[in-house]
Amino acid sequence: MSTARLGPTAPAVTQFVAYYRVSTDRQGKSGLGLQAQRDAVASYVAGAGGVVTAEFEEVESGKRNDRPQLAAALAACRARRAALVIAKLDRLARNARFLLHVVEGTGEAGVVFCDLPSVPPGPVGKFLLTQMAAVAELEAGLISQRTKAALAAAKARGVRLGNPHLRAGSAEHARAAAAIKSQQARAKVADVSPYVEAARRAGACTLAEFAEALTNRGVPTPAGKARWRPEQVRRVLRSQVSDGMR
Repeated sequence: MSTARLGPTAPAVTQFVAYYRVSTDRQGKSGLGLQAQRDAVASYVAGAGGVVTAEFEEVESGKRNDRPQLAAALAACRARRAALVIAKLDRLARNARFLLHVVEGTGEAGVVFCDLPSVPPGPVGKFLLTQMAAVAELEAGLISQRTKAALAAAKARGVRLGNPHLRAGSAEHARAAAAIKSQQARAKVADVSPYVEAARRAGACTLAEFAEALTNRGVPTPAGKARWRPEQVRRVLRSQVSDGMR
């Protein structure tokens, strides 16, 4: 009786779940930044001989940790036993604690970054990312500690901190302060803009409706308050128009 001979088993194809993020709705609509992320992911996955089985796209500030599409991507990773693939580390997290949270949430396959190709998927990659995050957080803490100690020592010696050439009330000081304040205001408007546009798409028309939507979403006001007022929304919309004309 003849015996059938089985050929070699084909190697398993690594599955990836892609996550893309842009900071503003304008970037999302125009594709600015997204296409570069897609190209980087496609190149990495092709080089790894894998396949992207799901994609998730988010319009969200990198400062926020509550990201629905990222949560969905992590769930897909666990369900499919797939690795999470992201174009760049800064598209995911700006702090070590959140990075570790995501690494733990991916499941066994872990997470890979196209700009860190030496970090592989799987347990080894998760371990390396954990160590990188821990070192980054340690360095940040030590720098902050040394800076505070140096400032305290200088103050104890009677050193006047700050720029002595910028006297209070001088025109130069006023211009510098105004420029800093303007830059901070634009940054805050940029952080809020995606939520304003999301509320607009959801049907918000009046300033009161925008204010209610931002409050319900948990977006802090430029002053850091929890509740928005219509006048604050008006200032944000006015700033958006002003920036768009530059």
